[in-house]
Amino acid sequence: MHKGRTAWIGDAFLAAALAITSALTAPGAQADDRLVLQLKWVNQAQFAGYLVARDKGFYAAEDLDVDIKVGGPDVDPVAVLADGNADVIVEWMPAALVAREQGTPVVNIAQPFKFSAQQLTCRRDRGITRPGNLRGKTIGIYPLSNSYPLINWLSSFGIPLTGGTTGITLATQDLDAVAAFVDRQYDCISTMAYNEYLDLLDQNPDENDLSVFRFEDLGVATLEDGLYVLAERLEDSVFVDRLGRFVRASMRGWNHAVRNPDEAVDLVLANDTTGRLTRSHQQRMLQAVSGLIADDIGILDFRDYARTVILLLNNGGANALIRTTPEGAWTHRVTDAAFPAGQPRESS
Repeated sequence: MHKGRTAWIGDAFLAAALAITSALTAPGAQADDRLVLQLKWVNQAQFAGYLVARDKGFYAAEDLDVDIKVGGPDVDPVAVLADGNADVIVEWMPAALVAREQGTPVVNIAQPFKFSAQQLTCRRDRGITRPGNLRGKTIGIYPLSNSYPLINWLSSFGIPLTGGTTGITLATQDLDAVAAFVDRQYDCISTMAYNEYLDLLDQNPDENDLSVFRFEDLGVATLEDGLYVLAERLEDSVFVDRLGRFVRASMRGWNHAVRNPDEAVDLVLANDTTGRLTRSHQQRMLQAVSGLIADDIGILDFRDYARTVILLLNNGGANALIRTTPEGAWTHRVTDAAFPAGQPRESS
């Protein structure tokens, strides 16, 4: 945890919130309000808060039955939501805003991650120390809409993304991207500070061999893991109440995960659907993820939203990911329901 950057919902507040719903948490109460949550990737410490909330009974304490669906390289959370196969999704804001402009009215209802972990990691022995050196190079990008933040950043330099000696060749990377990078199949790959970058350091521990372009440091960070629903669902007050309880329990899960990392990692490993997870990697991932969550966990900061919009508009350039300023793309209605005004919050 980063002292001074992270504020958590204290136990006193959680107790008060649960007391408000005591009728729902009485012995024998049934978790009959079902919600389906679609993750953005496979079960890992990136989603520890939700796994903890389910497996520690925090959702059940809010009278919720939450089905958590794993994601992966071929899963588009927005498409799953639009098809009616999920009630809530974990998604990055660039993908959500592009989807809105393309006709799928997704709305941000909560924002657990405030800081960005995305970065481009390149080989110094290929002469890459600044963006201008990327001409003629091959760059691994995440599949589907996960590539939007990187493409948005690359397009700002005016370098063609169509390959050749003067442009950049983009290649969709898979779960074995780190091994491919070590084998020199890529000049650069997309990495998250809490995932692929840790794997890379395990195989190539000298960071001086790498050029790392960290979006947060460069001022081009866009919002990552947020919670989204379809706009039309917010017209149902019963559903909004259910979402409020879901967000409250989810943030309780994140609070518990960060304060009890060993237990949280145990639960993550117990939910591994890939057989690829290791304890040491998940421990480091959870530590890194903890640093992405800051003041007022779950509450979208409008300044972060506005920065993301400005970056995606790209000054109206030809490579802008969105063309118009979004309207109705976020709401505090759910977090207001989850965390009533005046309830105490504690810093960890």
